[in-house]
Amino acid sequence: MPSLRPTQRLWPHSAAAGVLAGALQLACGPAPSPPPPPGLPAAPSTRGVASANEAGLDDVPTRREAIVETIFGQQVKDPYRWLEQADSPEVAAWVDAQNRRTRRALDGLGVLPALRQRLRELIEVGSVSMPAVSKDASGQLRLFYRRREGAQNQPVLLWRETPDALDQVLLDVNVLDPSGTTSLDYFAPSPTGELVAYGISKDGSEESTLYVRDVRSGKDLDDSIDRARYASVCWQPDGRGFYYSRYPTKGSVPAGEEQYHRRLFEHRLGSNPKDDKLVFGSDRDLTDYPICELSPNGRWLVVTVYVGWNQSDVFLADTRKHPLVFREITQRKQHSYGVIARNDALYIHTNEGAERYALYRASPSAPERKRWKLILPEHPEDVLDQFNVHGNRLLAAYSKSTISRLERFDLEGRSLGQLPLGALGSVGGIAGVHDVPQAFYEFESFLNPVGIHRLDLSAPAVPAESTRLISVPVPIDPSQYRVVQQHATSKDGTAVPYTLVHRHDVDLKAGDNPTLLYGYGGFNLSLTPVFVRTVYPFLEQGGVYVQANLRGGGEFGEAWHRAGQLGQKQNVFDDFYAVARALVDTGVTASHRLAIYGRSNGGLLTAAALTQHPEMYRAVVSAVPLTDMVRYPRFLMAQLWTPEYGSPAEAEAFKWLYAYSPYHRVEPRTRYPAALLMTAASDTRVDPAHARKMTAALQAANASAYPILLRTEEKAGHGAGKPMSKVVDEQADLYAFVMWQLGMLKPAVESR
Repeated sequence: MPSLRPTQRLWPHSAAAGVLAGALQLACGPAPSPPPPPGLPAAPSTRGVASANEAGLDDVPTRREAIVETIFGQQVKDPYRWLEQADSPEVAAWVDAQNRRTRRALDGLGVLPALRQRLRELIEVGSVSMPAVSKDASGQLRLFYRRREGAQNQPVLLWRETPDALDQVLLDVNVLDPSGTTSLDYFAPSPTGELVAYGISKDGSEESTLYVRDVRSGKDLDDSIDRARYASVCWQPDGRGFYYSRYPTKGSVPAGEEQYHRRLFEHRLGSNPKDDKLVFGSDRDLTDYPICELSPNGRWLVVTVYVGWNQSDVFLADTRKHPLVFREITQRKQHSYGVIARNDALYIHTNEGAERYALYRASPSAPERKRWKLILPEHPEDVLDQFNVHGNRLLAAYSKSTISRLERFDLEGRSLGQLPLGALGSVGGIAGVHDVPQAFYEFESFLNPVGIHRLDLSAPAVPAESTRLISVPVPIDPSQYRVVQQHATSKDGTAVPYTLVHRHDVDLKAGDNPTLLYGYGGFNLSLTPVFVRTVYPFLEQGGVYVQANLRGGGEFGEAWHRAGQLGQKQNVFDDFYAVARALVDTGVTASHRLAIYGRSNGGLLTAAALTQHPEMYRAVVSAVPLTDMVRYPRFLMAQLWTPEYGSPAEAEAFKWLYAYSPYHRVEPRTRYPAALLMTAASDTRVDPAHARKMTAALQAANASAYPILLRTEEKAGHGAGKPMSKVVDEQADLYAFVMWQLGMLKPAVESR
């Protein structure tokens, strides 16, 4: 496993639909990952409106119930619980009315055609994903990667006979489903690249079915495995079978637990998946999340079990012995471990005793913890984000204050020098095969889209420009923009970094620049410099985009993560407010020109920011958010997130969850900023009920004239796999709302 600390790719800003499910690929299949967290030059019209009243928006009648529960001695009101029932005709009618209201507001601005056109121009230049690498029988490397270009709704799975060969189409889901709502969730080529296992799902549900395609013929084998969501696939060396993860059938576990009990099985091609042998997981807790890693010779099967986001347990089995017997090589401590298995060694990336991570090597025949050898000790300043081992070389990606660097080492950890990246940006993944000293890595920055680079690890370093293998055109002129990193001081004195991106002629001391602040702050996910193409219509109109690196993320190691989870979650909200306050105090903007945006856990962040400091912001976008932190584990797969947030069934955790739960912090007769809550009907991660309940509460309580809008999208989910057409529509609505509320449309919107 190359990385324990996946980068938050800011979906859908990258507009690379489907990237989340498999951005990092290894020769044996998708890079193992922890369980999923909750993850225009045309000038706008001169029309602009300031308030819900001026937009001609009628209120949507919302029934209120007198539901009050006493939980651990605390009276908890829940007047909109009836909105949890998605299959209720009353709820459906309410959602339809809210959508009509939102459409009247946004369509009436007159800017959506221009925004959509510019977004299409930015997105249609295309995107590429990290390649998976195999080695055929002749020793040639084969590449498999996704590319989306033009008006394609979904990326196409391509392959190359050699790294320099022409692309060939292996799978185009746009042909399978012209509507664009079928997505390729993941893919994993066999060791020789003759076969590819892949998963597809519909309508953003991420409920994948796994298929196997013959590369030469382009035809699928008869093998078809359902319930293969986020499957971890590890091919066996003969290419005739693989280990994989699968979820239980309905009725085989208690009702409501079908999204848990993830287990590993062994499948041999041509056999009935119903007869696949259970390999691992029968005795694990329902929320444990196992993934597999197999040594190239097929002997050593490593299973890493994620127990939330603070802990992973590693087990090892010798596949030459039957039945398989797994031995635990970690000690169930609250540390994270990720393993790359080679034939004669296990390379273990961990934060045990190293908050910024270290790398060890162990013998698979004697893997006891006391026998591990330290190869790369913890760096005094930089975080070891990921690594991989190719031939007799080790390639490691470090970051310092979110900026990546690559360094080459021998297998004993002796540095062979840093490799030039050519810009301040992010290394998104490292791939290759075990016995070839050649590596492929993904790199992007705020001003340049992602590109794939190839390195010869046995040759001297060369400029980054000469190593680029796969790229897309740059849809903007980078010389016209500036990137600046600053720090704010949080409530407890912690320095919180944030990065500003703006047009070169914008004066950051002007005091009233329209500004959009983005944050996440959770699940050990890092916000790094990535090309946020859908923000450029906002930047082109003089806006300032700000990305905040809050506690709860992984930007500075495990201590930074832990300082923003569980009972420390309020630190995240304090950090975000500190950045907003700094933007105003340093003259970048003013409160009436400041908007905030977050998705998923970031949607929780912006919903909490709205309730804790409503005076600070002019507009709030909360996308696919959690808002009811008292009841969140009841919905969908949310029990997976209790290690990050805490369980409201426990008295101590309930206290801190209830203290910041946005739905419960909405106060009557409060002047709230304008808010756009965005959700999707097929979201299988964060239940749309969160957005519905929060919308109802805000609309009832709001004493300002600013609109509270709800946008519910049909045939769409949490984000992964969303077709390009839906990305364009969603982002056009988002930026139309932001630009409207920040006075970027003429006549200017009056401040409060």
